Amino acid sequence: MEKLNLTQIETLLKNLDGWIYENGSISKSYVFKDFKETFSVMTRIAFEAEQQNHHPLWENVYNQLTIKLNTHDVGGITQNDFDLAKRIENIVNKK
Repeated sequence: MEKLNLTQIETLLKNLDGWIYENGSISKSYVFKDFKETFSVMTRIAFEAEQQNHHPLWENVYNQLTIKLNTHDVGGITQNDFDLAKRIENIVNKK
């Protein structure tokens, strides 16, 4: 895994609506209808994360979900983070 530089990160972020780079992670916050919908999406993301062996840092409060991704092994952002972010977007958009 290769750690991406800021230029690479900014370029890849252009393909992810609403995702930002801050504090060494790419992140996005979502708001759902209620806790049940939020937890359902989180469960689908959890299965995908486990399949990729790449797990998000996330915070859930009722219908709000914030997801942060980085690759601890390299101390920064890698293509793996963007791959998981794209899968998360697909999951959220299919809810």
